[in-house]
Amino acid sequence: MTGRSGDAPLGDAADLVVVGAGVMGAWIALRARREGWRTTLIDAFGAGHARATSGDETRIIRASHSDDPFYSRWSREALTGWNALAESIGEALFVPAGVLWLAHEEGGWEASSEATLRAVGIPVERVSPDDVAARWPQMRSDDLAFAIFEPEAGLLMARRGVAAVARTFEGEGGRFELGWAEPGAADGRRLLDVTLGDGRRHAAAEFVFAAGPWLPRVFPEVVGDLVWVTKQDVLFMGSPAGDGRFAAGSLPCWLDSEGAVYGIPAVDGRGMKVGPDRYGPPFDPTDGERIVDPESIEIVRSYLAMRFPAMAGAPVVETRVCQYESTPDSQFIIDRHPEYDNVWLVGGGSGHGFKHGPVIARYVVGRINGAGVGPGEERFRLDRPRTRRDNPRTGSFATGQGSN
Repeated sequence: MTGRSGDAPLGDAADLVVVGAGVMGAWIALRARREGWRTTLIDAFGAGHARATSGDETRIIRASHSDDPFYSRWSREALTGWNALAESIGEALFVPAGVLWLAHEEGGWEASSEATLRAVGIPVERVSPDDVAARWPQMRSDDLAFAIFEPEAGLLMARRGVAAVARTFEGEGGRFELGWAEPGAADGRRLLDVTLGDGRRHAAAEFVFAAGPWLPRVFPEVVGDLVWVTKQDVLFMGSPAGDGRFAAGSLPCWLDSEGAVYGIPAVDGRGMKVGPDRYGPPFDPTDGERIVDPESIEIVRSYLAMRFPAMAGAPVVETRVCQYESTPDSQFIIDRHPEYDNVWLVGGGSGHGFKHGPVIARYVVGRINGAGVGPGEERFRLDRPRTRRDNPRTGSFATGQGSN
């Protein structure tokens, strides 16, 4: 490991302790282990648990990000990482269902995304409303201006994927510990260890806190006003008996900015996943009740009746309450703690972070090893301007009061 700094003796300490076994933390731990670092991964509830932002069944992986090619390139690189992991463990983690963006006007987010994808060489198709109706007749399209389709995008098996990353990490010699971890003793600008709730301590040369929605709680002075944790309801809707039109293979993932709703086709025998694409109210990820709001059910039922007539009156077969941990500008946090030279804070997924796990890991491990900040990467700094940015697709915004 070349990124270890300082002269403090390590003894039995690890090279790296990663706190948080969500998608970011698990991938960082695996990447570090594969580079030969003695790595310990710690999580309070386990990898892929029900409280985690990474814990639902599925997440969309797509390259569209309006006029910003940075995340488009990261998404493509990340998909390569997900597929390589899936091949190595013999388990399907990516379902190439494609992603369809429904546009209600000629300009806007979808049009700028199409232009960006074409410019960077990522396959994308512009689809007319008539062609949408011909290709996916189960979907109403007469209210659309056009749609863009990413044929090589799709969905990731989220909970299963995070568990697979953590399991692979352990199988390759990494150490996993269950416990609530907080910063422990320090020596000047160096953190020496983390302390678990039962008194155990884990020393290391370097530390990464990738604690998802708990990051503001662990570092309230540094992260508290930069990350807002909001409740995000999703529903799994049952299709008619014997009707496979709403499963992956027959229907792509889809997102409707004007309707502020998104959906993922049914996989693994579950219903079509549908969620309001807006920021919910503030949420406690530890003790918050995972019960969806009646309003969310009404929004989903009303939208399905309009967009997918055969799903009108479809039963709710499962529900999930996840959370977003959103920054004002929807950019991630990947930066060194201002008071510690060997502590990195990673988070602020802002509803689009899951898919980038493998690339975030590559970037974080590189930064620990001394890599500088490249073009476009200054967006991850803790001290960037904290200007509120509305959700670029729906216009809604998260606040301290108040997708995939």
